[in-house]
Amino acid sequence: MKQQAYLTDTEYIEAMMKRFKLVDMRKQYRDLVLEAESSCMGYEAFLKRLLSVEEEGKRSRRTDKLRRRACFETEKRLEDIDYSFNRTLDRDKIMELGRLGFLEANENVIIIGPPGVGKSMIATGIGMKAVDAGYKVLFVNAKDLVERLYEKAREGMLRETLGELDRIPLLIVDELSYVKMDRERESLFFQVIRQRYEKNSLIITTNLPMGRWDELFTGTLAATAILDRLVHHCHVLSITGDSYRVKGPDQSVK
Repeated sequence: MKQQAYLTDTEYIEAMMKRFKLVDMRKQYRDLVLEAESSCMGYEAFLKRLLSVEEEGKRSRRTDKLRRRACFETEKRLEDIDYSFNRTLDRDKIMELGRLGFLEANENVIIIGPPGVGKSMIATGIGMKAVDAGYKVLFVNAKDLVERLYEKAREGMLRETLGELDRIPLLIVDELSYVKMDRERESLFFQVIRQRYEKNSLIITTNLPMGRWDELFTGTLAATAILDRLVHHCHVLSITGDSYRVKGPDQSVK
């Protein structure tokens, strides 16, 4: 391949940075050169500074991409939780979950409580922490998930869809309370639970205590089979109290 000739050093630097997709270096290297000159920065320190700028930029873009693909309904963070409003919130336990030890151990989290006490906000906040740490996350309404699996099964695309879910370390299933499953949909949901068992993590939010999960499925036997795999390695967070929604529309959470 014939080597291209460049008229100036600047043209060469610009072309090589573009070729190797060094986006942030290309944007900032002139300022960094001036910074190095003014501070008498050594060669090694200057190289480290260039690399750190590129690393930070790539991490930021990856995090933004992961956040978009996670499909969060809001971008609430654990730091946004008002613990003074609801004294039943276990701050220490929530912060521990936010450190993602459960995710590294392929464990599950079930968040139980009445509408409006912050279940979805906590699940989202943990999911945001996971995204910041570089994990793939998917936030999905329980009914939407089950219907998507049902449609993909009818289209002969179930294996591919389950494979896609299997490549997501943290799946957040929101509002497992308003779904009444028939045997086929129940079987599809059970496949998701089974394939993630001890391999990936789930966070499930629900209004129903686990003792009433037979109301969601076709009976006690099915509920027991699903719960058996969910709770084997699981953190359960139970919340009571009044709804946050009484505080006003700007601070409402689920």
